[in-house]
Amino acid sequence: MPHHILIMLAAGIGIPVLAALNAALGRHIGSPAVAATVLFVVAFAISASVAMMTNPQAVTKLITAPKHLFLGGTFVAFYVLSITWIAPSMGVGNAVFLVLLGQLISAAAIDHFGLFSAQAAPLTPTRAAGIALMAAGVFVTQKA
Repeated sequence: MPHHILIMLAAGIGIPVLAALNAALGRHIGSPAVAATVLFVVAFAISASVAMMTNPQAVTKLITAPKHLFLGGTFVAFYVLSITWIAPSMGVGNAVFLVLLGQLISAAAIDHFGLFSAQAAPLTPTRAAGIALMAAGVFVTQKA
């Protein structure tokens, strides 16, 4: 389990780096949409390679998957397009602050209601206080 913690920490570190790199690419080429497209092409190549190396037979199960499960891609596209467009004018820190706040809110709702087959974890007063403290901490880092 400790390696899961490190992987997720690295993923968290990568989000602002992704935002800064893609925003800079969008500014450089004059098109946030083209920058986002390049990001998706690179991401597709990497994830398709990993999928083919680790579990190629899973591709055949896509046909039977509930179609609403494919909506995750729209959220990734929305995130990448919005951060690429907005970070240059708002700043990466402020943009990521709002993304983190949104993540705290949606993660709490998903866990509380067990949405999308997630393991249910009720939003107790202690958890709510912890989430509020995390949100306040993120807010303070942007105001300091």
